[in-house]
Amino acid sequence: LPILFPQQSGLYEYKIFGGLADCPPKLCVDVYMDLDFRKQWDQYVKELYEKTYDGEKVIYWEVKYPFPLSNRDYVYIRECREMDVDGRKIWVVLAQSVSVPQCPEKPGIIRVKSYKQSLAIESDGKTGSKVYMYYFDNPGGMIPSWLVNWAAKSGVPTFLKDMQKACRNYSKST
Repeated sequence: LPILFPQQSGLYEYKIFGGLADCPPKLCVDVYMDLDFRKQWDQYVKELYEKTYDGEKVIYWEVKYPFPLSNRDYVYIRECREMDVDGRKIWVVLAQSVSVPQCPEKPGIIRVKSYKQSLAIESDGKTGSKVYMYYFDNPGGMIPSWLVNWAAKSGVPTFLKDMQKACRNYSKST
């Protein structure tokens, strides 16, 4: 799990390379894009929905943070494309925070104003997927180093395991 530390911001950017055995890429993408299903399997989701503002689909996502920290929320747009690169099918999901006046900040929740994510998923050549993710956000406030270390060492691998389990359960729930 390589972690970059840009000097100018003092914040972490994450690059994640991993595999999800027995989860075909199209299934991974379907699970990842299904917000209602994510509420069932992601324990950190407090609130998650998509609304259209001025013709643009926008996602609101409130994330549970451990006590005594305040929850964070995100307002962002995302797009998913299926691409053909030299005969390889690669799904790409891009997400980025946006400012939407109709979705104001809530008291007691810290708005993450700077969020960017790029995700690429392709077949591992067998029955699973190879996954690459670049992730950056500025969570605002003072995030203790123990939480940053937990996210890098435990949070991301746990998320991948949870997503793998969600892929196995997806066909049963839809």
